[in-house]
This record gives sequence, C-alpha cells and structure tokens, in this order.
Amino acid sequence: MPIGAVTRGTTNTNRLRRVDRFITTLPVLRRTTDPLVVDLGYGASGVTAFELQARLAAVRPDVHVRGLEIAPERVATATAQLKEVRDGRTTFARDASVDFALGGFEVPLPAGRKAAVIRAFNVLRQYDESQVAESWELMVSRLQPGGVLVEGTCNEVGRVSSWVVVGHGGPQTFSLSLRLTGLEHPSIVAERLPKALIHRNVPGEPVHRLLVDLDRFWQHNASLGTYGPVQRWLATLAALAAAGWPVQTTKRRQRLGELTLPWSSVAPAT
Repeated sequence: MPIGAVTRGTTNTNRLRRVDRFITTLPVLRRTTDPLVVDLGYGASGVTAFELQARLAAVRPDVHVRGLEIAPERVATATAQLKEVRDGRTTFARDASVDFALGGFEVPLPAGRKAAVIRAFNVLRQYDESQVAESWELMVSRLQPGGVLVEGTCNEVGRVSSWVVVGHGGPQTFSLSLRLTGLEHPSIVAERLPKALIHRNVPGEPVHRLLVDLDRFWQHNASLGTYGPVQRWLATLAALAAAGWPVQTTKRRQRLGELTLPWSSVAPAT
C-alpha cells in the first residue's frame, strides 16, 4: 500500500517554475545514465509533471518524469490528461516522456531502477515535524548514488518558494526563491518554509536569524530600489555574505530572486 496521506491536491499551472529551474542546474541530472525524475504528490492535476519534463528536457532531452500520487482518482485524472497530450490537444510535446502511477513515500519504480531526482513539493506541510526525517529517509532510499530529494513548499501562484536538497548523507542545502517585483520583505517566505523549518522561525534558531538579517539588509538597501528590485536583492545578498552567511548562489541565480545556503547554516538548533 502507498505510504503517506492524501494532500489537499492544490495544483496551479506554473506554480513550481522556481524549483523546476533550480532542478535543471543539479549536477546529477547531467551525469546520470538513467535520468529518471519523480514528481511525488503532484495533486489533483498532472500538469506539474508535464511542466517538469518540459523544463528538464531543455538540459537533458532523454529525461523521464514519473508522477506519483497516493489517490487512485488522481492517477486516473493525470492518465487521462496524458492521453490528451498524446493526441496533441495540449501545448506539451506529444511524445513527452511522462507517466503516472500510484505511490507515496516508498516511491515505487520499475524493477532495478532508482530516481536521479525526487521532487516532493507541498507534500509534508500536513505532517508533524517529527515525521520529516523518517519521510526523507524513505524517499532518499529510492535514489541513485548521487541522486537528490528536493523537498519544499510554495504559495499558490509560485511567487514564494523554499526547499531543502537531501542526499544519501542527509540534508545538503536550503534555498528560497522570491518574486522580487513588489516584494515588501523577504521574510514573507516564513509561511512557506519546509516542514523541517517552519516551526523554527523563533528567536534562538538559525533560520529566524537568517530571515531577520534578510529583512534588515533588504531595508538598508531600499534606496537601490530606484534601479529595480534585482539590484536591491543583489546588494541584500552581498550584505548577507559580508555578515558571515555562506551564500552559495551564483550571481545569475541571485538575479532570479534565489538564495542558497548550506543546510548546516539553518539547521534546527535543538
């Protein structure tokens, strides 16, 4: 039986674009001999799996995406959508390498295969924080050597997003990605932190200090907003790095509103 609980199933077109473009940069996607990627818990529509395949195919044309859902009716809906794709009645490529199956955190895959990447977004929000490590461990056990789990959450329209990259050795990095236009303060991401961190946004915890510093440097660089929000964000991250935070994000990805740090810099204090 699939392991896990049925989610709300909220799905919107383009909702996961920020994490998808991050996944395109993952080294395993280019190095693996079996580019199998799992969209775990895609929701009431299979659209996020089709979008993921289209985006990853731009850097890895032979990528295959398998959508997994714990609810049989959602698998049936996505399979019907796949037929529409095959019939040329959508904007997706008719030969898009996508399929759908029943499954949960156990990540069922064809015999002998393991995933290069598992994307599990907006899945763990309904679970207790105490269940996160066990869920991570189970999903990671279905990864290839060097493979990664990308687990996180975003708002309904995908403008506020954050995630953790987890490998066989445990969590590796934490990222957040924000739509900079109209951004009032970076700490808006607090309500969309991954389950492992969302309850840790309190004084004394590293992630709380990160969000406080982000807001402080964002405010300090308000005058640069005259030149656009991107310049203000670049200055904010430069100040963050100068304050000792180990910013790993390239300038190109910073311009997309993204920030990546080692997991160790935000890991729960207790």
